[in-house]
Amino acid sequence: MPTVSATWHSSRVEREVTIARWGTIGVPVLLFPTAGGDAEEVERFQLVAACHELVDAGRVKLYSVDSVDGRVLLAQEGDSLRQAYMQRMFFECIRHEVVPAIRTDCETDDIEVVTAGSSIGAFNALACVCLYPDVFRAAVCMSGTYDLRRFYHGPVGEDFTASSPLHFLPTLPEGPHLDRLRERFVILASGEGANEDIGESWHVGHVLGTKGIPNRVDSWGVHWDHDWPLWRAMLPGYLDTLV
Repeated sequence: MPTVSATWHSSRVEREVTIARWGTIGVPVLLFPTAGGDAEEVERFQLVAACHELVDAGRVKLYSVDSVDGRVLLAQEGDSLRQAYMQRMFFECIRHEVVPAIRTDCETDDIEVVTAGSSIGAFNALACVCLYPDVFRAAVCMSGTYDLRRFYHGPVGEDFTASSPLHFLPTLPEGPHLDRLRERFVILASGEGANEDIGESWHVGHVLGTKGIPNRVDSWGVHWDHDWPLWRAMLPGYLDTLV
C-alpha cells in the first residue's frame, strides 16, 4: 500500500481525484498510470517495487494520480469537445492542485518535479513538462502514445490543441516559456516488439528538437513488447540518471 494517499473533489475535473505516495524523502517523481488507470496502478503492476532501491535510499519520492483524462477518453464521456476540454482541465488540475500537494508534502514551495509514464501515461508526462516547464524539470516517457487525435470521434477544438504537445509546440513562439522549456529534458524510450511503435517517439523527438528542446530517443529493441516488464526495466535506470 502507498505510504500516504489522499482524495479530494476537484472542481476542475468535476470528480474525486486521488494521489498516492511511496517514500519519505528525495526528488519528487509523478508517475502517470496507463490509459484510465488509478493512482495505485503503478504499485499493482510492480513499477513502484522496481524502483525500491531509489526509494529506500531516499533519492526519490514516488507519487501517482488517477488518469482522469484517459478515463474520460476511454469511456467516451460526452462528445469530442467535452473530452478535449476535460483533457485540458486535467492538466490544470495537475498544475494547480497536484503540484501544490506534492510541494506541501515535500515542505518545499519551489521544488521541481520529475514526471514519468507509459503508453498514454507517457503523453501525460510529456504534456506536463511542455505545458509547465516552471515546475516539471524532466520527463521519462515510455512506449508513448503521443497523438491522441485518433481516439477522438469528432471536432476537438482549441482545448485539445492547447494541451497536446505535438499540436501546440510547432507554433509556440519565442519567449520565456520556450526559453525555460529548452532547459528541460525529455527521454523518449520504446521497445520495438509487439504493440510498440517507436515511430511515435521519433516524431516527438523531431518536434522537440526543431524547437531546441533537449531530448533523447532510446530503442530497447525488438525483444521488448508494449507491457509492464519493459517499463519496470526502464524506469529505475532513467530515474537513476536524472536524480
